[in-house]
Order: sequence, then C-alpha cells, then structure tokens
Amino acid sequence: MEIVITLAQIAIGAALINNFVLHYFVGICPFLGVSRRVDTAVGMGLAVTFVMTIAAMLSWVFTFYILRPGASLPAWAWHAVGGAPGTTIDLSVLSYIMYIFVIAASVQFVEMYVRKFFPAMYKSFGVYLPLITTNCAILFACLEIMKHLQEPSRLWGMPEALTLAVGGGLGFTLAIVLMAGIREELDVCDVPRALRGPGIALIVAGILAMAFMGFAGVDRGIETTLTILMKK
Repeated sequence: MEIVITLAQIAIGAALINNFVLHYFVGICPFLGVSRRVDTAVGMGLAVTFVMTIAAMLSWVFTFYILRPGASLPAWAWHAVGGAPGTTIDLSVLSYIMYIFVIAASVQFVEMYVRKFFPAMYKSFGVYLPLITTNCAILFACLEIMKHLQEPSRLWGMPEALTLAVGGGLGFTLAIVLMAGIREELDVCDVPRALRGPGIALIVAGILAMAFMGFAGVDRGIETTLTILMKK
C-alpha cells in the first residue's frame, strides 16, 4: 500500500506544507485580485482547481508519451522515417508551449461553462476568469509533473499527477478563501491610511505564509501513522 502513503504525502504537501501560493508564491495575481469577497474567492478557487486538474491530466499524457526523453511516440515516428536506431528523442524543449496551449484550452472550457450556467458568478469574476490562463500556479503544477517524469527512479503515474493537481488546487482555494475572509473583516477595521489597499493585503499574505510554515513535518507524521495502521 505504498501508493496510498505516496498519494497522501503528495496531497498534504501540495495543499498545506508546500502550498503553491504561500510557499512557492505562484498564483499571486488572482490571490490578491479576487480575494475581496468569500463567495467570489470560493468560485475562483474551484475554477482554478478544475482547470489545474484537467491541465495536469493532459500534461501528463503529452509529457509521458511525447515530450520526455525517450518517449514512445517520437521514437516510433523517428523509426518510421528511417532514423538511426537507438537514438533518444528529447522534445522537452516544447513543454512550455504545449502546457500553455493545454491551460488556455481548459480555461476556455471553464469560461464557457460558467458564462452559460452561472452568469452572476461570471460577472463577478470580471477580467480575472480569463486571467486563469496566465495563472502561474497551473503552469507550475504542469512543470512539477514534467520534473517527476524525467527521473526514472521517481517516475510518476497518472494518480500522482492528478493528486498533485487536486491538492494544489484545494490548497489555492484554502489560501484565497482565508485571505478573502480576513479582507472582509479588514473592511470594517480602522486600517492606517498608509497601509490601506495592497499594503495591508501583502502584510496579511506574509502572516498567512508564516502560519502555514507550521505544517512542516506533517507529511512525515502521516507516513508514520499510515505505515503503522497498515501493519496492524
């Protein structure tokens, strides 16, 4: 049952210990721009989670079969055109272009769905919904998957990739909802004039980042606990 322990570590790590926003500081634009109201923050977090999951699934497929060194499809094509046998084809240089296209297509699907079935939420998102395309947290998840597909000793499968995406998306949702709740309370507080707006928002974000540092080591505790439970 090592796969269960691995998936639990990946999920907890992406959501809490190595939170994409508060640890790696990616996805800051929507984190600060759409964190003024809790309901809007929840919608944005779920949309990012959905897009990240779809992008991670497609990125794993493209990376595993096309982009990584020694992938099967480029090797087959090279052999079909009469290339020298034993040649290792590496198309990882195309990864950024491929991932950007995948993310853009996923965002367009989400935008059409939200505009049709949730018009009020679509209006509340404003310009930030199309900006999911440039959300570096999604691209970061795709690049993390690519990194683990280039190491033969730690080759990730689809379950690991999807767990990272879902965990990272839920961690993003947790961070942006916490931020929105605090900023709603700040609206009725007497914030010093010099800190109003982005100033107090960045200070709160820094405090949240330090608070999330308290989750360090939780993954090792979960691994120990699950190992003991499985032995019983």
